[in-house]
Amino acid sequence: MADPRGFLNIELQKPTPRPVHQRVRDYDELYQPMPGESTRAQATRCMDCGIPFCHTGCPLGNRIPDWNDLVHRNRWEEALHALHDTNNFPEFTGKTCPAPCEASCVLALNGAAVTIKNIEQAIVDKGWEMGWIVPHPPDRETGKSVGVIGSGPAGMAAAQQLRRAGHAVTVYERDDRPGGLLTYGIPDFKMAKVYVARRVEQMEAEGVRFVLSADVGRTVDPKDLHARHDALVLTTGATRPRELEIPGRDLPGVEQAMPFLTRQNRRGFGDSLSGNDLTAAGKNVIIIGGGDTAADCLGTCHRQGAKSVLQLDYNPCPPETANPDTPWPLWPKILRTTPAHEEGGKRDWQIKTKSFVPDAAGRVKELHAVRVYQYFDEAGDRQFEELHGSEIVFPCDLVLLAIGFAGPEPALPAALGLEFTGGGALKTDGRYATTRPGVFAAGDCRRGQSLVVWAIAEGREAALHVDEYLTGRPSHLRARDRSLLVIDPR
Repeated sequence: MADPRGFLNIELQKPTPRPVHQRVRDYDELYQPMPGESTRAQATRCMDCGIPFCHTGCPLGNRIPDWNDLVHRNRWEEALHALHDTNNFPEFTGKTCPAPCEASCVLALNGAAVTIKNIEQAIVDKGWEMGWIVPHPPDRETGKSVGVIGSGPAGMAAAQQLRRAGHAVTVYERDDRPGGLLTYGIPDFKMAKVYVARRVEQMEAEGVRFVLSADVGRTVDPKDLHARHDALVLTTGATRPRELEIPGRDLPGVEQAMPFLTRQNRRGFGDSLSGNDLTAAGKNVIIIGGGDTAADCLGTCHRQGAKSVLQLDYNPCPPETANPDTPWPLWPKILRTTPAHEEGGKRDWQIKTKSFVPDAAGRVKELHAVRVYQYFDEAGDRQFEELHGSEIVFPCDLVLLAIGFAGPEPALPAALGLEFTGGGALKTDGRYATTRPGVFAAGDCRRGQSLVVWAIAEGREAALHVDEYLTGRPSHLRARDRSLLVIDPR
């Protein structure tokens, strides 16, 4: 535990964002790093709360008070070991996670939670700076082979864990670069691609093999992979987008969000893009949806030079502070203002889209919509009623659909004869095994669209069960290595 009175004596401090007028001109990261001493002070705010609810808020079960105490004592390398004990890639979560752990912090009851996410990021940044993060190849080889299909956060976590257990691991990625969503879905200003690249280098040095441009289920036969490996782990994500089935959906200028974000990330790599260059430059843009993907689109539109940006949400505007429907320590359903919202654009709520209308050239020029009223029926189910006379027309040159994902793409599961849940995810048992022997699944393809932190947690857990399947004995991955974590009681 850090200073038991630290939370009383030290004020909350967060990293300072770069000025808006400066950051919207580039794709560099948003926040200026805090000095090490400031981070130590924030770690000191971690209180003697008795029951660390932050553990339950974190899907990875990160031992947050442990590494807060170590940072407080200026024992950064030991803090890094404690952090890596439960999280293979703290920089991924440090950059992208909405921090449900902070919502579960006892100090969140007064609105001043410990800045867990920022401390986590500072620890791993220090680790890279000091050269403490190095490859950890296995001590022994098991002679077993595992194929991991998909190199997003779930696939990378599963692959690293399985390789460190001594298995030969090959990761198959359909794109030309590894990283999945981390590489092509998340904008550079939210997480620079160097964070992914250096982890891939670490994994390759440990013996993980990456095979790129391998679209399993289309250009690569999954049955061949199943025969080649002793086990397969599917971590393909939930990349099948939800559709908006209204008149005019097929008009040019009405696009899914992910191709829009992917093309911008490819520009950041310097790739040559063929065909129509999808961009928001000089356009009136409408973003439909209210989640993280919508916010990523918003920030990207600002940087591309959109003329205007309007974000529409079907739901009512949530409360700005406490929500009685989600009391502490639950993740609160409140109005969230991201850095992208601070940069500009407008939001409107309780809007139901009705149709898209083309201009003379056949491109989208208007979105016709109506306002709705939310209510709950006798069964307690949420319903929406269109408000008569509330029709509204929004002019637009580009519409981005950011309304979520329906599940994994069907070609690969169909080729292996896998079953689905009612919600469209891959069906597995309690050990992450699918309905086909030797085939496992983890991440969004198994649980549905979710967070990067959940993907890493599922990849680690799936690796544990795959290891036990291959070896026929309890996995040593169950035992957390505390040998480098020694808390000084003084």
